[in-house]
Amino acid sequence: MDELKLLATWVIVLLLACKSPEVEVPVSGANPPSGRRLVWRDEFDKAGLPDSAKWGYEVGGNGWGNNELQYYTDRRPENARIENGKLIIEARKEEYKGQKYTSARLVTQNKATWTYGRIEAMAKLPKGVGTWPAVWMLGKNISTAGWPRSGEIDIMEHVGFDEGVIHGTVHTEAYNHAKKTEKGKAVSINNVTGSFHLYAIEWTTDQIDFFVDDQKYYTVQKSALGTSEAQWPFGQPFFLILNVAVGGNWGGQKGVDETIWPQRMEVDYVRVYQ
Repeated sequence: MDELKLLATWVIVLLLACKSPEVEVPVSGANPPSGRRLVWRDEFDKAGLPDSAKWGYEVGGNGWGNNELQYYTDRRPENARIENGKLIIEARKEEYKGQKYTSARLVTQNKATWTYGRIEAMAKLPKGVGTWPAVWMLGKNISTAGWPRSGEIDIMEHVGFDEGVIHGTVHTEAYNHAKKTEKGKAVSINNVTGSFHLYAIEWTTDQIDFFVDDQKYYTVQKSALGTSEAQWPFGQPFFLILNVAVGGNWGGQKGVDETIWPQRMEVDYVRVYQ
């Protein structure tokens, strides 16, 4: 009998040892891909300025390499704030430090970076000609390598003159818009300015998949682009960026409607799974 008790004890121990590690339970409405856990999130549930532990600001009005018209401000609630459980990034028509528009560009740089995983944002986009919102990522080494060697992943871009067309794109040293060799695809979505949609990527060692509302519409593969750093710089940490630009080489291709401002991108949540 003692031997049977001892055997039963060892069976229980072995079963416990083989049990899968506990997965963090995601918030309501999150559906993590199988085998992944929620590692970072912002639900934007505290009114005021964005959480400074999660977000910093890129500041200035230098055109940002695209002849954009806005000045990105720092901790200015008129341009970036949380209200009613949403992050508001608001572009405004106003004179500010030599520019005619203001907006905000929030970054997780120096606060959070990720290599691989699912990165998603639930957002409602601004409306009108001249708006250019984006949810995107840059390589952590941007300050030393520069663009485009650092790599860029555009999870969502939208230009107001082409309403409802969502773009998912990657840029590298070998493939980028300056050379007109960037790799990407567009998909048409109903009511992007009137309702929230889920924009996401799933990023692995070998490919990046692009999604809107959990429907995959594009895949870029390492095997197709090449394995060098110039072709595939996506094996390193990246940080996240949320912004609304005004005008610019792309957003302003058909001018800027000066009667529509202010315009806002609303973000319900951002979540990262690995």
